[in-house]
Amino acid sequence: LKSVQRGRVFLVMTNPYAHTIEPLDPQKPDHKFFNLKKLEDPRYDQLPFSIRVLLSLRPARVILQDFTGVPAVVDFAAMRDAVKKLQGDPEKINPVCPADLVIDHSIQVDFNRKSDSLQKNQELEFERNMERFEFLKWGSKAFRNMRIIPPGSGIVHQVNLEYLARVVFEQDGYYYPDSLVGTDSHTTMIDGLGVLGWGVGGIEAEAVMLGQPISMVLPEVIGYKLQGTPDKFITSTDIVLTVTKHLRQVGVVGKFVEFFGPGVAQLSIADRATIANMCPEYGATAAFFPVDQISIQYLKQTGRDMDKLSYIEKYLKAVGMFRDYSNTAQDPQFTQVVELDLSTVVPCCSGPKRPQDRVAVSEMKQDFKACLGAKQGFKGFQVAPERHDVRVPFQYNGAEYSLSHGSVVIAAITSCTNTSNPSVMLGAGLLAQKAVKAGLSVKPYIKTSLSPGSGVVTYYLKESGVMDFLSQLGFEVVGYGCMTCIGNSGPLPEQVVEAITQGDLVAAGVLSGNRNFEGRVHPNTRANYLASPPLVIAYAIAGTVRIDFEKEPLAVNAQGKEVFLRDIWPTREEIQAVERQFVIPAMFKEVYEKVEKVNERWNSLKAPSDKLYTWDPSSTYIKSPPFFDGLTRELQTPKSITDAYVLLNLGDSVTTDHISPAGNIARNSSAARYLTSRGLTPREFNSYGSRRGNDAVMARGTFANIRLFNKFINKQSPSTIYLPTGETMDVFDAAEKYQQDTHPLLILAGKEYGSGSSRDWAAKGPFLLGIKAVLAESYERIHRSNLVGMGVIPLEYLPGDSAESLGLTGRERYTVIIPPKLTPRMTVDIKLDTGKTFQAKMRFDTDVELTYFHHGGILNYMIRKMSEN
Repeated sequence: LKSVQRGRVFLVMTNPYAHTIEPLDPQKPDHKFFNLKKLEDPRYDQLPFSIRVLLSLRPARVILQDFTGVPAVVDFAAMRDAVKKLQGDPEKINPVCPADLVIDHSIQVDFNRKSDSLQKNQELEFERNMERFEFLKWGSKAFRNMRIIPPGSGIVHQVNLEYLARVVFEQDGYYYPDSLVGTDSHTTMIDGLGVLGWGVGGIEAEAVMLGQPISMVLPEVIGYKLQGTPDKFITSTDIVLTVTKHLRQVGVVGKFVEFFGPGVAQLSIADRATIANMCPEYGATAAFFPVDQISIQYLKQTGRDMDKLSYIEKYLKAVGMFRDYSNTAQDPQFTQVVELDLSTVVPCCSGPKRPQDRVAVSEMKQDFKACLGAKQGFKGFQVAPERHDVRVPFQYNGAEYSLSHGSVVIAAITSCTNTSNPSVMLGAGLLAQKAVKAGLSVKPYIKTSLSPGSGVVTYYLKESGVMDFLSQLGFEVVGYGCMTCIGNSGPLPEQVVEAITQGDLVAAGVLSGNRNFEGRVHPNTRANYLASPPLVIAYAIAGTVRIDFEKEPLAVNAQGKEVFLRDIWPTREEIQAVERQFVIPAMFKEVYEKVEKVNERWNSLKAPSDKLYTWDPSSTYIKSPPFFDGLTRELQTPKSITDAYVLLNLGDSVTTDHISPAGNIARNSSAARYLTSRGLTPREFNSYGSRRGNDAVMARGTFANIRLFNKFINKQSPSTIYLPTGETMDVFDAAEKYQQDTHPLLILAGKEYGSGSSRDWAAKGPFLLGIKAVLAESYERIHRSNLVGMGVIPLEYLPGDSAESLGLTGRERYTVIIPPKLTPRMTVDIKLDTGKTFQAKMRFDTDVELTYFHHGGILNYMIRKMSEN
């Protein structure tokens, strides 16, 4: 509305949805909400509940999370689109303004295997990460409204579930549904509580911190109907691994999955959170469980504020966001509906190389045998038949042992997927109790560990009396954070490594995590299986994955009695009885009331208080990044990519673990040579995760995974061919030579490029290597977003095309024609030096992403935008 006063023109903005505002409680007129039902659009009640959350008009509170919580306040423009803009058109673009942003930097390595492991690991963590911690503490002083919950508190997603998430919150007198985006792909765990959340690229999150809303193509929503009741011996892990395989087959990349049906009421919030946590493993953007009465009970159980609980249910019912899973009249309309009968779920694991490759426990022995002889691939190790039964003897602590293919050398109860779930954690404890009483033990050379997701888990394991039995089997608490699942299991005993190397053995790791990609868990475990915490203990006792638990005993005790898994496996009823008695609100309150004060080393840590950070040129941890070198105020016109060489020729399912630096820094790597040149010894190398603030280390660790399969050299190796001379060299060294000669670079890849963790260095690293574009058959959502954020072009073959069908060898030189006027998802021409021409789709999906590309990436865009103010 325009108005004129004394010669001045004023623009008066009115809220077009003001007519929907009403008090939630007539007795409290100052506490209001937007009643979306007053939009009077009959389609509202047909929308998926997850889309109803996106409709909410709300201000934003942003949480930056490091080691479980760095809150800071950032203002976003409110969402303006209502029902008509959200009704099922996948081409519509929506500016998403989440209430929370979570950034996780929790890294901890298990170096010790003694009763004081937790203390020793935390001491080493501070010793090796002091510079990072000082940097973070500086940030807490330099920025307004920012706090840091210190290291050693737990895994971000679990602390969010147990403590930070609000479900509904009040701000400036208005109620809004909670929502979340995070830089870890497992941010989706919070969807199990009914808080809509998903992972975004770290680069995108950096822009969000600077005030940029997230632009997304509105997703299709797949309805996943759960029916039936699980068997009494089934765990939530068995259910999630079944769901993961099913939804990978359905194809849900870039889509929301929303769970409904009477079977949902059979699942606790911890069960739902377990399923939602593994959303990235089946490729969806979010895996949403709308709030119901069980959600409210969980909030009470975890000690949430009773005043806040009083309005959560009332608000959600008022806006049609409270679910009764038994009421089919509430079932929304979905793009597609798929179903699972929970009674059909059987005990299972996933592996040996991917989380979607589910294997029934009853079939594990035969499946592993088949994998041994199968062709090298996701389900194959290509071991010659005559070597399938080889055994390698070795000495350990004065005793004689032997290893063979399938021997378990790592058994870890770890990761955010399961450690938030009392049912599986107490199940593991009860199984350990029965195992010890039956006279069973774990061989001492197997590296066992327990890394709970929060202090609450340790509390109820101790109070219920099962912690001592876990410890007797070697499952000591070694830390709180991302550990074995991210490759931070620490070193294996030298004798074990020598035996594996001598026999070229396919040794196994078994973990209760969510990722088991090649080279991720440990360089010496070629086979890695995801399993429930009780099964982790079972395989540790058995010492091998080549066992049929139905027919073969776990072990023979000192009395000569065969003990089978069924003899010690606890039922759901046993577990639930212990859970009801020992998982109580007082535990959560006691743990979280002191969560910010409990770490004395953090409290005493000194950090500079200057507004601008002072870069230390001698630091090998924190380095001023080169991303803005050469940045001009004026936009540069995008140019075609001319005569680019292919740095790597890759196949399907190349994960961010293959691309991004992760885990230990190998002594013969480019990164190791760099650190050695800076005067460091191998003991001081630390991990890539700890050094992600130093681009010189991270660039050298890009594509340094020993399980990277490059078609140029036709084997697994972190190396490639420098095409101008035909030399084989480390990927970084080849990229450096190309850059010295000013040659642009491309990557060729197959399907699902960039699946796995939402690592921004999987895009930052390639950018620093000089890669201008990736040509793939398909992309995982977050990695494509990260490439866009760094100005790297994600090219996609047209339907039916692939490197094979087009006859591409990767030895050609590629020219990508970039026209002056770009549109989302447009087709471009690619010319080869052989004279061949074909077309590919440029996967800039929105006009906003094209804007980022014109600026050379999202960070450049934000810097230019900020410089205008």
